[in-house]
Amino acid sequence: MADIETVLSLQELIASLDKACLPRILQVCSGVYFQGSVYELSGNEVCLSTGDLVKVIDIEPLSVGLEDLSNNEKFELPINHTGLFKLVSEKMPYNTIEEIISLMPVGLDSCLRFTFTSHSELTFETFTLGAGRAMTMLSVEQREDKEAAVRCQVRGQQGSLAEVLVPLSCRGEFYECESEQTFTLQEIVSSLHLRSRKFQFSSTTICTGPLIISPIYQVHAIMHLRKNVVQFPSSLEVDVVDVTAQSQDVTFVSPLTLSEVRAQPDQVFPTMAEILEGPETQPLFRSSWLPHLRKGHHLVIHGKGTSDILLASTLRGRRAQQYFLVSQRYGGRLRRRPREFSSVYELYIASVQAPGLRVGVTRQSEEMEEEGIPFLSVGEQLEVLRCDRLELPGKTCKDQRQTVEALVCRRLPDPDEEDEEDEEEADDEDENKELELPLYMQGHFVERITDKKKYKLKDLGTAFALPLDVKVVSRDAELETDPLVGFPSLRLERATLEPTVQASLPGSPECCFDIPTQWVPMSISFTKDPLPWPKDQPPTFVHETVTEVTESFYYEFHKRRDSNELPPPRPPKRTPSVASTKKPVRAPVSEQDSLEHSPCHKTKKDILSKGLNKLTIDTRKPKRPPAPKPPASSNESPPPIMSRKAISEVKSGKALPNNYVQVDRTDVDSDHDYESVDDNLTKMGMRAEDFCVLLHNQK
Repeated sequence: MADIETVLSLQELIASLDKACLPRILQVCSGVYFQGSVYELSGNEVCLSTGDLVKVIDIEPLSVGLEDLSNNEKFELPINHTGLFKLVSEKMPYNTIEEIISLMPVGLDSCLRFTFTSHSELTFETFTLGAGRAMTMLSVEQREDKEAAVRCQVRGQQGSLAEVLVPLSCRGEFYECESEQTFTLQEIVSSLHLRSRKFQFSSTTICTGPLIISPIYQVHAIMHLRKNVVQFPSSLEVDVVDVTAQSQDVTFVSPLTLSEVRAQPDQVFPTMAEILEGPETQPLFRSSWLPHLRKGHHLVIHGKGTSDILLASTLRGRRAQQYFLVSQRYGGRLRRRPREFSSVYELYIASVQAPGLRVGVTRQSEEMEEEGIPFLSVGEQLEVLRCDRLELPGKTCKDQRQTVEALVCRRLPDPDEEDEEDEEEADDEDENKELELPLYMQGHFVERITDKKKYKLKDLGTAFALPLDVKVVSRDAELETDPLVGFPSLRLERATLEPTVQASLPGSPECCFDIPTQWVPMSISFTKDPLPWPKDQPPTFVHETVTEVTESFYYEFHKRRDSNELPPPRPPKRTPSVASTKKPVRAPVSEQDSLEHSPCHKTKKDILSKGLNKLTIDTRKPKRPPAPKPPASSNESPPPIMSRKAISEVKSGKALPNNYVQVDRTDVDSDHDYESVDDNLTKMGMRAEDFCVLLHNQK
């Protein structure tokens, strides 16, 4: 196609393109979609605005559009439609043979031979052709010193064939003859000459009018700020113009996700990139580089890789928990710490990963024989042996015994009592017996470890199974500030491989960090800006090995990787009649057991246990005893009243006498110098009674 600024519909221009001339740059001029409307077409979002540039890189046949000229009805058929079509001859006459050659839609080298008739008699040198005789064009021949002519084939009256040369200047009134040859849609679409002709169905009455057949292509193109390739059908009612010659220096910005950046070849890196769309969701990382990942900012992309990292968390306590992603390149030294377990199921999971697990009991557990839970005292040492089935006492509602999964453990002797006397050997033998702990049992245990060695993180991950509790005893010297130093304990929970993109900020290109592609949704585009260091003199790079993450990342991380793990077992369902009414039957006590449990046979451990059992931290005050009952009434006379001493016998003190109250002291023999309360009340009652009588008399 010539690079002429001719405005055509998108359908016409795409239909006229040849794959050999691709790519072509088209500019949108006008049409239904010129206002920048967004349309969802077959899962592809298309937005075409006036002035947009579209770089067409490929076209594929999608379907075939047909228009019935008799009623202007339009419809589509699949490209593999099996129906046949026959050609509709043109009704307009041709005046010369040269006009037929120039306007003939079907070339002489095509599969269709052009057959025509003359309205009048024709004479060619010594040959005369009568009117109405059909002639089929075979080829165009250039003759020396003579006019060019068309070699035509003529059929005689007896069926014989003859060839004649018809000069291009031959004049007359020529009409195209109807052809009985049929074609498939695939043949029509693949030929530029047939696509310009009119057809009709050869053997159907659905549509009898002439049809215009035009192929609909799936256009693969590149647009500004879109993914690498956008797809849309050529049937969009858009007018475009070919501007390939004028747009040789135009660069189409192709946004890339971080996953697409990892798909680039290694020769592309290092390079500069511009952020087209930063992470807009809730931040999952608490790092210094995350605020710089905004639209319009630039990054130095150093390369791609896969980071071997571990998820670490601090233990629950007074301070809020913190979570970290720690790379295997971390240079600090760590020491193992004992792990804590809050259930037997956690013990089982840890013992599967690390057989021979030994723990100590940190909280007393009461015996529940109906549930198969044994008694555990503080300080007992246990070694996990295996997992087995435990038969619970009693029967269910179906009169069957119930079995549950249990962890078989062995009691270990206390190392502080290894030098006990021989009389405690029997008790030690009892302690070494195996006991079964149901997996649903709750408890408090702490791991027993004697390893004091310092490990590197990569050595620790290969020597032991996760999870592990560790403590950083020496910081990573390459880090300016090591965030893992200072925590009393860290739990290394899970190791994973994360696809990452290595990047840095242009202001500090030597400080590299890894961006996990699955956790940071953003898009960038490569630019041609120079790298922020002298040519062939890259700086010494320092890689960030510890990245703090949020609690949302922590739970989402476990959610993605623990989706197939089974929950811990639940306690068995027990009917009330079995659990509450039936008391467990104890086995007969042997003579040795009765001797061991007798009050006279007491060891140091028994004495300490009983002493500790009496201790309590209950702060509630005991209730006061009820007040004593008053003594029974008796008719005995009250005790005699002692006479008071005379005033003269009392020694006078240094206090001054009270002059405000005059006391009549003439009655020395009186027992007291104040009136009785009962006497006063009696007098008041008599006065009130007299007052009431007076009022009654007045009425």
